[in-house]
Amino acid sequence: MKSIKFFVASLAVALFVSSSVSADNGKKATSLKVNPAKSELTWVGKKVTGEHTGKITLKEGTITLDGAKLTGGKFVADLNSITCTDLTDKEYNGKLIGHLKSDDFFGVEKHPTATFVVTKATPKATGVYDVTGDLTIKGITKPVTFPVTVKTTATGAEATGTLVVDRSKYDIKYNSKSFFDNLGDKMIHDDFSIDVKLVAAK
Repeated sequence: MKSIKFFVASLAVALFVSSSVSADNGKKATSLKVNPAKSELTWVGKKVTGEHTGKITLKEGTITLDGAKLTGGKFVADLNSITCTDLTDKEYNGKLIGHLKSDDFFGVEKHPTATFVVTKATPKATGVYDVTGDLTIKGITKPVTFPVTVKTTATGAEATGTLVVDRSKYDIKYNSKSFFDNLGDKMIHDDFSIDVKLVAAK
């Protein structure tokens, strides 16, 4: 009889502790809203004869933390906002941006945004993670992994990292060696990078 009472009491304590831990963890998990005005997406694309760089406006985003630990997040880029910052010739600059928005590249009329959703964040050091997520461009979703540094502040958090994208995986074929031969100096590299800076507040 005593053993039965002991078992029941132990079970009750275990359930109480379990529910307390879950509730505590639930309180720790916080989704912070990214401030687009304070955040930045900077792209760099390279070709045989040089490179171009520019900005993309962030439409929205979140950073999810469990205490100080990164557990999730998302950001949406407005591809209609893409700019080139290295070309001073307005006509050439305009032609490049028009081409980037066309179906040869991002096809922004049909696909105005690109989205990244975190699926896994693996801690590597204090505040440093290998982040894996689903990147969607032109309606095509592929997994990508890149290093991210997260700093918590009194008002929220800041996440930074450089995302390298293989455009050939997203049906962006223009002057790509993955689809065409003998391009010579017209070849544009498949990989382009996006420096991501997300500033979020509680």
